[in-house]
Amino acid sequence: METVPKPSRDVPPKKNRLQAKKKKPRRYWEEETSLTAAGASPGPPGNKKRNRELRHQRPKNTNIPKKSRFSRKPQLPKKPRELRNPEPQRSLSGAQDPFPGPAPIPVEVAQKFCRIDKSKKLPHSKSKTRSQLEVAEAEEQEISIKAARSELLLAEEPGFLEGEDGEDTAKIRQVDIVEAVDIASAAKHFDLNLRQFGPYRLNYSRTGRHLAFGGRRGHVATLDWVTKKLMCEINVMEAVRDIRFLHSEALFAVAQNRWLHIYDNQGIELHCIRRCDRVTRLEFLPFHFLLATASETGFLTYLDVSVGKIVAALNARAGRLDVMTKNPYNAVIHLGHSNGTVSLWSPAMKEPLAKILCHRGGVRAVAVDSTGTYMATSGLDHQLKIFDLRGTFQPLSARTLPQGAGHLVFSQRGLLAAGMGDVVNIWAGQGKASLPSLEQPYLTHRLSGHVHGLHFCPFEDVLGVGHTGGITSMLVPGAAEPNFDGLESNPYRSQKQRQEWEVKALLEKVPAELICLDPRALAEVDVISLEQEKKERIERLGYDPEAKAPFQPKPKQKGRSSTASLVKRKRKVMDEEHRDKVRQSLEQQPQKQEKKAKPTRARPSALDRFLR
Repeated sequence: METVPKPSRDVPPKKNRLQAKKKKPRRYWEEETSLTAAGASPGPPGNKKRNRELRHQRPKNTNIPKKSRFSRKPQLPKKPRELRNPEPQRSLSGAQDPFPGPAPIPVEVAQKFCRIDKSKKLPHSKSKTRSQLEVAEAEEQEISIKAARSELLLAEEPGFLEGEDGEDTAKIRQVDIVEAVDIASAAKHFDLNLRQFGPYRLNYSRTGRHLAFGGRRGHVATLDWVTKKLMCEINVMEAVRDIRFLHSEALFAVAQNRWLHIYDNQGIELHCIRRCDRVTRLEFLPFHFLLATASETGFLTYLDVSVGKIVAALNARAGRLDVMTKNPYNAVIHLGHSNGTVSLWSPAMKEPLAKILCHRGGVRAVAVDSTGTYMATSGLDHQLKIFDLRGTFQPLSARTLPQGAGHLVFSQRGLLAAGMGDVVNIWAGQGKASLPSLEQPYLTHRLSGHVHGLHFCPFEDVLGVGHTGGITSMLVPGAAEPNFDGLESNPYRSQKQRQEWEVKALLEKVPAELICLDPRALAEVDVISLEQEKKERIERLGYDPEAKAPFQPKPKQKGRSSTASLVKRKRKVMDEEHRDKVRQSLEQQPQKQEKKAKPTRARPSALDRFLR
């Protein structure tokens, strides 16, 4: 049997069921309206429409449930989004964040990562181009702020060496430094006694994990110098003049007595480049995949190792070339000559980009810091000079050395090391990209043989020295960058990561034609070449394809396309274009100079008409 539900308080009576169905449901905002209507003063008797609206807003049913899910408080009107006070952020526990929003970044820290010079105003260009430049600036500013914020994650800090009050740090020996540092750092100092195959030239890989060295009597070896694991060791049975790692530790080049040879990390000879003969010095440009060689015949040769072709062979016309280094900032090769000059070369030019007269005698060594700001040179006149490469090429400081420096090298943080006989001196500045002070050496170390090669290890406070007695690894606090980019130079990468990095680096290879003194000039428009190409194109085609087509009025109906009206419309457009040209020419003209004041005279002269 069906049972009839008992009527409750919320259910209306049976007789009012039709009224309840027809009744408009209550909304949560109607209560405010009813209160407002109840407390409002009655309007004039003639305003029937308003009274009708107020009566319609009154609730007919007084049976209100006890529990309502809506608040009975009148709802205030929402404020505009600009005037609302943002509510403080709260955590899951309900606690209020005392520092809401992202942490502020100092302007100086963000400026360090900014690559756009905002001192230069945007050029007057089209609105679309200008908006694109503004978007690029906004993205660059956001990226610099993110980079400055992520700098907190770089936990490592550069090392330093401080003496006690009045103590000279140059008197601190390597033995004292090894005893003071931890076990892992102390293991980085070692000596390899290889006197029977010396003197040695050495080179570290870009990641700073592997070391390659070659002796004058044919001994060539590569090893993981951190774990002391030998990768390969061969004897080429020929004099070795220089050795360099290529883009990775899997390949290295050896300048032997006759030709240039390429080996892999197992010691297997892969290539013999006979076009590069009698090579004395090697330099590798990692972003261009170019191997630069200097020979006894006076030729500077660029070899593209990605395709195995000679990009350029330049004759320096300065005799034997045995002093060479690269500028890490712009990939320009610096050559030292016997007449005391240093020439700057690019594979895109057959003549040197610049020549600098550095010494009265021949140049013995050249080195450029990592920022491309300073160049250090030493000559037969026993002078050690530091030059400014930012366009002036003027000497900033000089020092006379007792024996003269035969080898120079800069570290990642701007320390300058010089090899003088069997002594290595190191000078330090105030920090990275600062001028090294040549007044007092930072460290000094005496070796068991004459120095023949210097190279700072990347991302490690280590200086590798090749001499007649073998290889020495020195500890130099504060020489290298403490943090490395894991996507670019990761010393802990696996073989798979190295292969993926090689593919990415090949895709991002920079063409050799883009090597120049100022890399920022590549982002500017070459107006002269653009105009020349435009003139040649006009002469070849016989007309200007970019010229504006003459105005042709559209035909109209109802007799408005008569000859007179067409001529009138054409002339009107021509007059508007003429006005625009005149207005532009007036804006481009410089401000007129003030007229010279006429000399005051008692009486006017007939010659005054010639005064302007």
